[in-house]
Amino acid sequence: MCDSAVWQQVLAVDARYNAYRTPTFPQFRTQYIRRRSQLLRENAKCGFEPGLRRQYLRLRSQLLALRYGPLSEQSSFRASSVRSSRTTLDRMEDFEEDPRAQGARGHRRSVSRGSYQLQAQMNRAVYDERPPGSLVPTSVAEASRAMAGDTTLSENYAFAGMHHIFDQHVDSAVPRIQFANDDKRLLACCSLDGSLSIMTLSPAPPSVKVTLKGHGGPVTDFAWSLSNDIIVSTSLDGTLRIWNTEDGRCIREVRDPESSELLCCTFQPMNNNLTVVGNGKHHLQVVNISTGKKVKGGSSKLTGRVLSVSFDAPGKILWAGDDRGSIFSFLFDMATGKLTKAKRLVVSEGSSICSISARSWISREARDPSLLVNACVNKLLLYRVVDNEGTLQLKRSFPIQHGSQLVHSIFCPLMSFRQGACVVTGSEDGCVYFFDVERNTKAIVNKLQGHGGPVLDVSFNCDESLLASADSTGMVIIWRREQK
Repeated sequence: MCDSAVWQQVLAVDARYNAYRTPTFPQFRTQYIRRRSQLLRENAKCGFEPGLRRQYLRLRSQLLALRYGPLSEQSSFRASSVRSSRTTLDRMEDFEEDPRAQGARGHRRSVSRGSYQLQAQMNRAVYDERPPGSLVPTSVAEASRAMAGDTTLSENYAFAGMHHIFDQHVDSAVPRIQFANDDKRLLACCSLDGSLSIMTLSPAPPSVKVTLKGHGGPVTDFAWSLSNDIIVSTSLDGTLRIWNTEDGRCIREVRDPESSELLCCTFQPMNNNLTVVGNGKHHLQVVNISTGKKVKGGSSKLTGRVLSVSFDAPGKILWAGDDRGSIFSFLFDMATGKLTKAKRLVVSEGSSICSISARSWISREARDPSLLVNACVNKLLLYRVVDNEGTLQLKRSFPIQHGSQLVHSIFCPLMSFRQGACVVTGSEDGCVYFFDVERNTKAIVNKLQGHGGPVLDVSFNCDESLLASADSTGMVIIWRREQK
């Protein structure tokens, strides 16, 4: 076991017991874990014998257990936590519409696999024509290769040290965290305490730039506009709010017409005037944020509470997941904002679809359009997108602890243009996992330990030098990549 792995395990034990220390002084707990991280990094450089490190880990675990009592059993996989009576991870179903619409729908089906199959074939053709070991020849590929530094996959994702810890939302879960688009130092998070924070990592020291207050209930989701000047957020108070990111002003409040809890949101990637919102009464709705009005024809109903939404890069296909275990695909009309329901996949009946992320192609080894899905089945799921109706085919899965919490995952931002392909996910065991999607065995590239509760979301900055993770206790950790 390597030095950093042992010290991260020590830090993980400390983090899990951290909630017991001075329960009425959360700032002290944050300061303690920061200092422990600093000391453990320094000790890792001292070259202690591996046997002594492992002995220290055992003794410290025993002493903390004697002082505070044993930890609750959080790290075991429980089959009973997976509420699934029928699992169909790789079977996609057509969604039957009104028979009167069959004519128009039939014409669309006649080209159902065209564009996505063509995209995959073109990706493969470009790759196959290149000499062995070369990257896909685009200007973006060259820029990304320069940022990646021609390092191996394991080297490029060797995150370990804590750059900073934010605790402004301590004792309230932080369900979502996200770096601003194409930005290295600006990020935001939302909290169940009813507020959002915009944070900056430079100039030093890292700080909270502005706090967005106004929601009357827990904030469930948010999204940055493409230019980063606006954030939209959803809340259990039944409102969508549009915020100015410079001064924190609420520009507009849009109430759900059904007075339902709002659970998720995303911008239309080609038209940031449009936002898609999912609510607790099973409805998906396109909203024009400039007017605050619903878009005519831009609504649909799922089988359960809408928990997650994601567009493909061109903005033509939208996927939405609900708490009944289904993922629906919709065709988005760019001219009108109309949604047309296309396909349905039952991942696992009764298991929440917590997170959906789309990517046009993952790497030169994984060249098909893909969808990354967190469902409460103790697995992270990777699907191929096989046609232009958003049909999904299971490619592979990775074991994580995920049975009930709203855990999220991401594709790494640079991996489309470099060798290897990596995805990152939170987990209910308090760890952050990096998986190589092309490695058949031992797919875990890295594992970060330091959170004291389930890790709910993760986010990279644009050049992958920093990774942010947020947990159910309100702690946000900024991890930095090890310098070789």
